[in-house]
Amino acid sequence: MNKDKLLMLLEKDCKLSVEQLAALLGSTPEETAEAVSELENNGTILGYGATVDWEKTDRELVTALIEVKVVPQRGEGFDRVASRIYQHREVDTIYLMSGGFDLMVMLVGKTLKEVALFVAQKLATLDSVSATATHFVLKKYKDRGVLFVKEPTEDHRTPLV
Repeated sequence: MNKDKLLMLLEKDCKLSVEQLAALLGSTPEETAEAVSELENNGTILGYGATVDWEKTDRELVTALIEVKVVPQRGEGFDRVASRIYQHREVDTIYLMSGGFDLMVMLVGKTLKEVALFVAQKLATLDSVSATATHFVLKKYKDRGVLFVKEPTEDHRTPLV
């Protein structure tokens, strides 16, 4: 069985039944269920979820992307400070990255003030954090491969003359 294809199918639509997955993989439901169980047990599959457009609900949320410059600690690199950051309930996602900043932290808060206080009181005060840059998400167009906007049916652009 092609486990990479199985993982891609589950990542795209985790609601597919074992029977549907087996048919798409050319496998039996038993083999497919065993492969899924193995991938869950070995930590390859860490969870299942839905992509939600919160703008279509009554729930008010603010998403912020915070770039963080870190002075790495000897023998611990970035892992120790990343661990201190990701333990906060507000932190949705954290990545080590290349470029001008070391970490990208995604926060979800109720208000701009809540996010600002998190940055000022919990993030910027860490000894190894030397700088931050906060960006607020204004609109999602595509997230994890899912479009949040309808594709235009016609081209309404004015032609260049």
